Amino acid sequence: MTITDLAEQSTPGIDEMPLIISVDDHILEPRDLWQQELPPSLRERGPRVVRDRVELSFKGGQYGFERGVPDGQWCDVWVYEDLEMPTGRLHAPAGMPQDEVINVPAVYEDFRPGAYEQTARLADMDANHVEAAVNFPNTFPRFCGQGFAEREDKDLALACIRIYNDWMIDVWSAGAGVGRLIPLALVPLWDAELAAEEVRRCASKGCFAIAFSENPHRLGFSSMHSGEWDPLWKACDETGTVVTMHIGSSSQMPSTSPDAPLAVSMALSAQNAQGSLCDWILSGTLERFPTLKIVYAESQIGWMPYLLERTDIVWEEGVGGVDLPNRPSSYVPGRVYGCIFDDQHGLNSRDSVGLGSILFETDYPHADGTFPRSREVAHRLCATAGMNADETYAFLRGNAIEAFGLERFGIDR
Repeated sequence: MTITDLAEQSTPGIDEMPLIISVDDHILEPRDLWQQELPPSLRERGPRVVRDRVELSFKGGQYGFERGVPDGQWCDVWVYEDLEMPTGRLHAPAGMPQDEVINVPAVYEDFRPGAYEQTARLADMDANHVEAAVNFPNTFPRFCGQGFAEREDKDLALACIRIYNDWMIDVWSAGAGVGRLIPLALVPLWDAELAAEEVRRCASKGCFAIAFSENPHRLGFSSMHSGEWDPLWKACDETGTVVTMHIGSSSQMPSTSPDAPLAVSMALSAQNAQGSLCDWILSGTLERFPTLKIVYAESQIGWMPYLLERTDIVWEEGVGGVDLPNRPSSYVPGRVYGCIFDDQHGLNSRDSVGLGSILFETDYPHADGTFPRSREVAHRLCATAGMNADETYAFLRGNAIEAFGLERFGIDR
């Protein structure tokens, strides 16, 4: 083996790491978006922010809060029909000292401007060695638009979703954000046909990714095994739209008991993604829609090899009521992606699941996020896993280009 061969097999130096494409970041929605865009007659019932003194809590996998607490902290509280949702420091603690990353109330001004303002976000991306990023909602819409789906007035909810999507496409991802802030749309979860219409509408405007629930049954909607979602998947298939599912998008985080602390849910966070992947494969959805791609945000990847091994065994034994023509693991390459922000075991196990199925994320501006040291974290992960330059490129950006079809945004290498 020559010196050249050895050089080609080594991990690039930290200053030579390719620019990152993060497939899971977040944006604090503009506080006045719906008050500006809704007709005057709907604004009182539409999403808006009020400021109040609040106290927050977390028990058994559930957040709680109390408004009007005399000695509580000032908080920006989202109000929408019967919904009240406080903004907490954990929504966007990027750049804060670790001992300040705690579950307490917050107002937008407590956060870095990059959490909610485009110019500042692009500057933070530059400082963090990030070229492009996909952004999920961060406050009351929650990770796949549950905040709209739970409201009684579905006509108002649909109008609010369209306002959000138009802002995401025409404002947040426009101008200086073109090719850097990759738009991610929401869909009306309560109606698969309406959701399909919204996919086609957004695709016509240049958005080719939607957020969906890791388990719609938990939200009170049809399960992945019902076939009721097929109109939506048909629209995604036809438009080349990627389906992304963030942990917690079933509105439930794994826990063990009502008195379990937040740390238990954080340690078990990948469990929902495991169940979701079983649903997608064993429901036959990926079989029926052979070009559809799905992405698990903040899921990590280390769990996937065993899960696929187990589903293959179940399939081979012919038990469990599943009728698939191909082994479950065969649906993963080029179609199913997991995202790593700090999963060394997952990256070490890349050959077991396939490097092409692994994406990188910075999770800006969340507590688990790696800002402003994402390049250093990526280098440590790649070097520890013994990844060469080609593997490093695929992990940090090449796979994301393929998964999201980013050549449509001018990113082709």
